Amino acid sequence: MGEQRRRIQGIIFDMDNTLLKSSIDFPAMKHAIFDFLVDRKVLPGTLSIEQHTTATLIEHAKQLDINVELEQQVWSIASRYELAGMRGAGLEVGVHDFLASIHTKYTLAVVTNNALSAAMHALQETGIADYLDLIIGREQMTSLKPSPSGFQYVLDHFAQIPSNDWISLGDSWIDGKGSMDAGIPFVSYQTDLSIMKSRGVDAIGRIDEIKELEQFL
Repeated sequence: MGEQRRRIQGIIFDMDNTLLKSSIDFPAMKHAIFDFLVDRKVLPGTLSIEQHTTATLIEHAKQLDINVELEQQVWSIASRYELAGMRGAGLEVGVHDFLASIHTKYTLAVVTNNALSAAMHALQETGIADYLDLIIGREQMTSLKPSPSGFQYVLDHFAQIPSNDWISLGDSWIDGKGSMDAGIPFVSYQTDLSIMKSRGVDAIGRIDEIKELEQFL
């Protein structure tokens, strides 16, 4: 007999470009924060940022003992880009109908590196906030994705659900890395598995539309 399929009880979603069709200019955000930190002599101008996301860049700065005032200014820069990019944000294809059809069957959570206030506003504006049981923004994390901190927060909050009874969905390697390090199987959304693999993420599958997640539930 084949291996018994586990029973999925909960789903963790990334937000930008997974649930929401985000227009946040992430490259511009990253470069603005990099320039700010170089100007303040926190980071060297020679640092190669091609392999960094905004999140990993900020975490690198924190490891170099960035002071509280400068860190707050960095988050202010990020928040400006987030609010601008989420203004009038729409949903990815099929998201509303999919969440409406499953929210009574599964525990649903969002883990996003965005500020909680910006995330809540966008999720409420798009009409899907009521389908979600928990929304985790960066304020609830000890470290941003790719850290598993946000995923661990979800596991602690819903302690009755084992990590292997969750599944997560996201479009970036940082989503996959955080999920895997928390012991949660990960599905890649619209990103090639080879790209995920190159960043150390062993996704259990890939989908192009959110309704295709049903095959993993």
